Amino acid sequence: MSGHLDHLPQLIVVFLALGLLTALSNHLTVRRFDQYPRASIFPRVSVLIPARNEADNIEACVRSLLMQEYPDFEVIVLDDHSEDETPLILSRLARTSNRLRVLDGRPLPEGWLGKHWACHQLAQAATGELLLFTDADTRHAPSMLRDSVSALLAERADLVTAFPREEVVTWGEKLIIPVIGFGIFSFLPVALARWLGWAGLSVTIGQFMLFRRAAFEAIGGYEAVRSHIVDDVMLGRRIIQYGFTWRLMDGTQHVSCRMYRGFWQAVDGFTKNVFAFFDYRLSLFLITWVWMALVFLAPPFVVWANYFDAPIPSYPLPLAWLGTLEALFLWSIAYWRFRFPLPLAFLYPVSFALFVLVAWRSLVYTLLGQSSWKGRDLAPPVWRW
Repeated sequence: MSGHLDHLPQLIVVFLALGLLTALSNHLTVRRFDQYPRASIFPRVSVLIPARNEADNIEACVRSLLMQEYPDFEVIVLDDHSEDETPLILSRLARTSNRLRVLDGRPLPEGWLGKHWACHQLAQAATGELLLFTDADTRHAPSMLRDSVSALLAERADLVTAFPREEVVTWGEKLIIPVIGFGIFSFLPVALARWLGWAGLSVTIGQFMLFRRAAFEAIGGYEAVRSHIVDDVMLGRRIIQYGFTWRLMDGTQHVSCRMYRGFWQAVDGFTKNVFAFFDYRLSLFLITWVWMALVFLAPPFVVWANYFDAPIPSYPLPLAWLGTLEALFLWSIAYWRFRFPLPLAFLYPVSFALFVLVAWRSLVYTLLGQSSWKGRDLAPPVWRW
């Protein structure tokens, strides 16, 4: 290394220290639903679920929602042209409860992504003052609606989003899926996004989005983000940009989800999302992933190189150890808060190396128009340098 690269080890240590401050700040400021007083009034809530080929998930999801301890709510599920037994399951469930309505999806118009079109139809059919968008692979505790609505009202929020407890079963899931929660908790300062109204620092999680209907409609709803892959992130940013109140909360006690089943489903899922999260800005994407790879992979690599008697003279071993331990502590905080098995944190170099490869796959597949999801091709985006 020469010039500015001589300071790379010190820069990595300082950057990780800032990450630790961010994670500790988020730990103190991101609250759970049940940390708020119970509301005295409960507005009508429409729970909205798009479902496409969800035969393995939809029954458990709907049953958990129908068991909510909440006085005034409806559950609306839209069958988005499923090719499995999803419609039959929904038809059977609809006969068991008058709170459940099942809609058949209309044909997909040009310029819309499939899930976004389904959510748009769901919002049009809803009768609630509050709209809760959730996914078919989620499960909900009976107190979820009562506590989340109480939190929204106490915060005077227009959008409450929450990270659920992500269930990881296979080793592929255990190595890849926790990286997302880690990234949110360690590098997105929630307090700054809230207090300063910086939309770019916010993240909204599509597995749980509780809107005031008036705010949702004022920002243009799903029509405003109809072709953007990361609809949840864009909706949250629009809430902030339009002057409404956004809150990120801890939903791990109330909502659980097995996001993907197996290694390759996780890889495909993140392939369609990672480049889109950067709003298709190529320079920002490249700078971020090159830098993050150096931050989380260089220190443990130097430590291992020294262990095998192949030291790297330009990278002092004490700084490599310090960077490795900082990163391990940072990952442990996020894994503890997101309720992942803590021993997985010791595998963070493997997890991050895998996710870097997924990120590059996302870039290549997106630019070449090879991304798809649930049998639908995703059109190449208009990217910017």
